[in-house]
Amino acid sequence: MSTMVRMHFLSDDEKNLIHDRSLEILAKVGVMVKNTTARDLLASAGCSVTGELVRFPASLVGDCIKSVPNHFDLFSRDGVKVTTVGNDRILYNPGSSVPNFMDRDTGEMRKATSQDLEDAIIVTDRLANIEAQSTAIIPSDIPHVISDFYRLYLVLKHSSKPIITGAFRKEGLADMIELIKVFDRNGNLSEKPCAIFDCCPTSPLTWGDTSAQNLIDCANMGIPAEIVPAPLMGATSPITIAGTIAQVNAEILSGIVMSQIANAGSPVVYGGAPAPLDMRYATPAYGAIETVMTACAASEMGKHYGIPTHAYLGVSDAKAIDTQLGFESAVGLVIGAVSRVNVISGPGTLAYINCLSLEKLVIDNEICGSALRLARGIDFDDFDIITNLMEKVGHTGDFLKQRHTSKKLRGEHLMPSDVIDRKYKESQDDTGRTSTFERAQEHVNAILEEKTESSLDSQVQQKLHDQMKALVAKYDVLLAI
Repeated sequence: MSTMVRMHFLSDDEKNLIHDRSLEILAKVGVMVKNTTARDLLASAGCSVTGELVRFPASLVGDCIKSVPNHFDLFSRDGVKVTTVGNDRILYNPGSSVPNFMDRDTGEMRKATSQDLEDAIIVTDRLANIEAQSTAIIPSDIPHVISDFYRLYLVLKHSSKPIITGAFRKEGLADMIELIKVFDRNGNLSEKPCAIFDCCPTSPLTWGDTSAQNLIDCANMGIPAEIVPAPLMGATSPITIAGTIAQVNAEILSGIVMSQIANAGSPVVYGGAPAPLDMRYATPAYGAIETVMTACAASEMGKHYGIPTHAYLGVSDAKAIDTQLGFESAVGLVIGAVSRVNVISGPGTLAYINCLSLEKLVIDNEICGSALRLARGIDFDDFDIITNLMEKVGHTGDFLKQRHTSKKLRGEHLMPSDVIDRKYKESQDDTGRTSTFERAQEHVNAILEEKTESSLDSQVQQKLHDQMKALVAKYDVLLAI
């Protein structure tokens, strides 16, 4: 028996109020849908369609919510179950699709490259508390027309962890699926999904042509789709937290209807990346406490519906590995865990989700470990022996010799890596490197300098290589693979 730590932002009455308001928005204001296939599906299901504007009947929304699975299993590249998405499980993964990278030598932000993405994948693969990969970087040296599936290719090549990803084009999802099929899934990707695909509406209340098609394609194949609105509060959503949650909820519900009409029972994740707009500087504030409050409260609506949840948390607006970055990242990652958000994206990202730092990724891994330990709560399984244990030890205070101590030590207490400094000053080495950043930098360097053999079977590796070459050739792009 254990007392899991849990945080709530909304009462049941407030959840019902947000739900009712969202239904009003969908019925009266409606959603702009730029995709013809999606509009035809919605019209056939009883929605009112006028041009690109779609209005949703409440009864249809309610029926579609009920058909979404309350959890699904997520697998490795090699078909081994890694986790269940939903219920109280928490899965961390790096933030996705950033254009910039914090240079490991200079500490300056610059345009990211495919080598930076490869390094990020290798580092993430070694971080125990970040269970999933993401296509975290948009490489500036790769043509946009192949960028979505090229990023996935690098992840599949270098890591077996499950992946949070997404397509940039209507055709991109099909190309990406061809790469995943290399791993012998007999064409049935829904049985052992190794990837969740982000499908993002445009706030306010708009589904673009590409995102709507990607969502429908995911549903038709039974692949998990993560619906991720990203409103800026005060700009593309109401300035209030409650008003933004109502809009986010309406946007996600509209996507759920599209998904379930296409294929009832297809897995969906209730996601979100809301942030206030800092009116002083006209910048998004992803490290703000209101971001954490809005994202976690919105995820409670997903749980209210019995749907797996997601949020962007652990992001910082800082431009350097400094105190601001530390506290903004920690607040988001910890509160997200105790709010039981199922999929948390954001470790490693800074500068308004515009930059990835490998050093931050390593530091965030330690924060994620602490957050997971906190969320697990206090274990009372063997509490009945405590009196006998105290009687045995008496007043000597010698618990170090007790079998109970050695048995319980690692399960009870989190043991962080050497990135976290718990040594006495005199026990440190002579290099003088005592800052968290420098220890994280050493950790990153050690991972990247270690020569490891690919875990991919040579035949599978060749098939993946050949499939990638075929996809690149289809787009008439000159790229050495």
